Amino acid sequence: MAKVNLDEIDHQILDILIDNSRIPFTDIAKRLLISAGTVHVRVKKMEESGIIKGSSLNLDYVKLGYSFIAYVGIFLEKTNTTDEILKELNKIPFITIAHITTGKFNVFCKVRARDTHHAKDIIFEIDGVEGVSRTETMISLEESFNDKRRLMHSIFNEL
Repeated sequence: MAKVNLDEIDHQILDILIDNSRIPFTDIAKRLLISAGTVHVRVKKMEESGIIKGSSLNLDYVKLGYSFIAYVGIFLEKTNTTDEILKELNKIPFITIAHITTGKFNVFCKVRARDTHHAKDIIFEIDGVEGVSRTETMISLEESFNDKRRLMHSIFNEL
């Protein structure tokens, strides 16, 4: 896959969008002293090249009643069933992230739950998926940071 070249204006647009993906292009244009049409064309170019893949909403899960976070390492009976197991795991809405991994676990997931009892039910549901041999769970005491901007700026500095 070819690397897409971005210039400083593209970097600045991405920086603003990472802070607020819902900001109007006219506001971005005013901040960068360029036209809204230029912002639109550049964002469209980045969408078409696959750099921007939609936009997302940041929710306060604590306020929604889902303050409990656990990470679940999943051991599979057979690795050739990974795709089928991931399809089943995807049906469990409280699994927010799943990675196929090397090392100790075959699959590693992030789970959001209301409390420890709810987390236990989710983990038991994961254990019940055919092909899962066992799980190992780690409880998150606190999400200390979740910052996409630092990585983005490191990538920009390499370009």
